Parts: sequence; C-alpha cells; structure tokens
Amino acid sequence: MNKFSLFGKFTVQEGERDTMVDILLEAAESMQNLDECELYLVNISESEPNSVYIYEVWSNENAHKASLTHEATQTLIGRAKPIITGMERISTLKTRGGKGIS
Repeated sequence: MNKFSLFGKFTVQEGERDTMVDILLEAAESMQNLDECELYLVNISESEPNSVYIYEVWSNENAHKASLTHEATQTLIGRAKPIITGMERISTLKTRGGKGIS
C-alpha cells in the first residue's frame, strides 16, 4: 500500500482561525462521497491562534490534484483566500497503513 498523504498548515488573519476551520470542515464534508479521499483531518494548536493544520490521505497524488478542480472545492478556496496569510506544505508522505486507512 502506498497512499499519498499531505500535512499542511494555513496561517490566517488574526481572529479568523474559526472561520478557516469551518471552511476546511465543509471541504471535509464535501469529500464524504469521494472514495479516493481516505482521511481529511482539520487540526488546531492551542499555542498558534492563527494557524490551522490539515492532514490528508488519498488513494494517490492524482486523486488529490483532481479534487482541487471540483466546483465545491473551488468555491471553498474562493472563500478562504481573503483570510489566508500563508500556506506551508509541511510534508508530503507515503502512508503505509494503520488504523483508519484501508
């Protein structure tokens, strides 16, 4: 098993973290019927009030890239862009397995 995984960080304008969390949770919800998306977790850090972390696991990298072209995804990106002050791809990984991954 070799899945495509991505660990990323969004930095947002002060006071906008909850808005970003809501947008990313909507993104996660929009992927419920997308079998290629196996895991999409939205995380916050108590010590970073303007940051939101995401961890995604996909069947392959092309499935992840294709998801970015979906209409729902594009709408959410449009809503998020005005509050994002930085994006960081912390790591791209190859998931080998574990609990919650088929």
